Amino acid sequence: MFFKKPKKEFGSSYDYMFVGLGNPGREYEATRHNAGFLSLDTLAEKYDCKINKLKFKSLIGECKIGDKRVLLVKPQTFMNNSGEAVRDAAAFYKIPPERTVIIFDDISLPPGKLRLRRKGSDGGHNGMKNIIYLSGSDAFMRIKFGVGAKPHPDYDLKDWVLSRFKKDEEDDVKKGLSNAAAACETIIKLGIDEAMNRYNNK
Repeated sequence: MFFKKPKKEFGSSYDYMFVGLGNPGREYEATRHNAGFLSLDTLAEKYDCKINKLKFKSLIGECKIGDKRVLLVKPQTFMNNSGEAVRDAAAFYKIPPERTVIIFDDISLPPGKLRLRRKGSDGGHNGMKNIIYLSGSDAFMRIKFGVGAKPHPDYDLKDWVLSRFKKDEEDDVKKGLSNAAAACETIIKLGIDEAMNRYNNK
């Protein structure tokens, strides 16, 4: 007698978790603050993955990169509470910070430029601040995505990061999104040091 092999449950185990930070809602789509969402979408599209299951206060999906299973996470908590989603997903799937990559916007870098780090402080970013606070660790790998500095010192920071990229920035942003997806692949296949060598400030 033949028995069907039980179907593997979604998310039974993962080698890495990639988290793109942003704000949910149509009004925030394609804004500077949503660079993490955009980067993760670019990676998912490359591997024909869907990030559409609502779980852990996030939209989540999975894909295979090389021989590794990867969990893709887009927190739906709004930026300042991103740590709730990261903490819950990491605890459920038992994914340590050292195998988690956080992708987020950085106003200190020109549009589309990347800066990768193995770990470190929140750098003044509220999403990262909440993740580090709620997880009790700063050992997350991170990909900072440049979104450009405020046009002048008096410009409101919130208004700036919630603005959309300008027409003359679009090519640099598209290149940056492609590089961010490639950096994710490199982290998985060759490690964070090689990814930093290849993509920092590229």
